[in-house]
Amino acid sequence: MSDRQNPFEMMMRQAQEMAKAVNPALESFSPKGFEKLWPTMPKEFMEMSFGRGLSKEGLDAKTRLLLTLAGLTMLGAQSDTQIRLTVRHALEAGATKEEIAETIAQMAMFAGVPSMTRAMDFAREVMDEDDEKGSEK
Repeated sequence: MSDRQNPFEMMMRQAQEMAKAVNPALESFSPKGFEKLWPTMPKEFMEMSFGRGLSKEGLDAKTRLLLTLAGLTMLGAQSDTQIRLTVRHALEAGATKEEIAETIAQMAMFAGVPSMTRAMDFAREVMDEDDEKGSEK
């Protein structure tokens, strides 16, 4: 029994081997690559799906996305892909960079500064990409 391994490491290794057997392409899967496959939805579609399409008197898509961003930050900003996608969609739905930053900053009171900082870093990545695209036009 001198070759004791961490049970978590053994489980992860086994899961990786199973994933490779089922689909060899999963070996090089990257969540960031997934982001490139998922385009930003047009504002009108988001409004229909997430906004006033659900309730004419309800929240608009921009507000719903800012609330989603606050929730993801509250979870400890563990989901970098989801945060970046939500920021992209919020921008498309009409949120300003200041509103996005304020939403994330507000969560420091509830989720803590480390979560807020991490979420802000992910949001900044998207906003920097957006600035680069704007300067190319």
